[in-house]
Amino acid sequence: MKNLQTFFICFIFLLGCDSSDKQVNNSNVEEWQQLFNGKNMDGWTPKLSGYKMGDNFNNTFRVTDGLLQSSYSEYDTFRNEYGHLFHENKFSHYRLRAEYRAVGKQAIGGAGWAIANNGLMLHCQPVETMTLNQEFPLSVEFQLLAGNGKDERSTGNLCTPGSHVTLNGEFFEPHCVNSSSKTYHGDQWVTAEAIVYGDSIIYQLIEGDTVLTYTNAVVGGGLTGLDTLKFPEGKRMTEGYISIQAESQGFDFRKIEVLDLCGCMDKKAKNYKSYFTCSRPESCVFE
Repeated sequence: MKNLQTFFICFIFLLGCDSSDKQVNNSNVEEWQQLFNGKNMDGWTPKLSGYKMGDNFNNTFRVTDGLLQSSYSEYDTFRNEYGHLFHENKFSHYRLRAEYRAVGKQAIGGAGWAIANNGLMLHCQPVETMTLNQEFPLSVEFQLLAGNGKDERSTGNLCTPGSHVTLNGEFFEPHCVNSSSKTYHGDQWVTAEAIVYGDSIIYQLIEGDTVLTYTNAVVGGGLTGLDTLKFPEGKRMTEGYISIQAESQGFDFRKIEVLDLCGCMDKKAKNYKSYFTCSRPESCVFE
């Protein structure tokens, strides 16, 4: 009988250890949020230059065959209706991953620099704060480019609409800088990922390789149409919204997802995650 009691005690102990291990393992499981549901543009708001927020002029942004698109099939001529599609959620510390490709020909009237050009706009100002004729949101742009089939053209570049960063230890004021990525020609699918830690550091990756790193994003001024009273020069860009572009070139996105790095960092909580880098104590769940 004594041996049987000992067996049951050990068995219960082992079950407890297994449960604990599962809890530890669950804390490491990454919970990615799908920003694009593959069906419609729920959670997204368009803003095109010259049009009010929510006016999707010429059906520029659409969902076709499970793809989120910027499209110019209903345009006769592009007349600087630069557009951005904003997601409703705001983030500060996060990983953003997207699969994209350039498609078709550029719309008539598009600028030379806009050929096969799109971008993941990070730390965007709220869409409702954009003025009517503002062409680009205050943001840090993770630029997405496709090659023409023969010339080198890096993707994963950095552009700074209304912003400045620190690059290689120096305050960076030019508008764009190329990354170290290789060229991806034509309409092949490419995976881009941004790892963002507030305004402290941002990594840009293409197909898993880090191609650009910069720090200390701040409002830089000089963006036409920006309300400088709301966004004074030098203000730290610690958080913001995510948007994609429409600049006269068709683009497809088949996946846009985010891993929020902010959350409960109390190991006793049920929703603790080991990968969180930004604490939100109010989000902790203990029961």
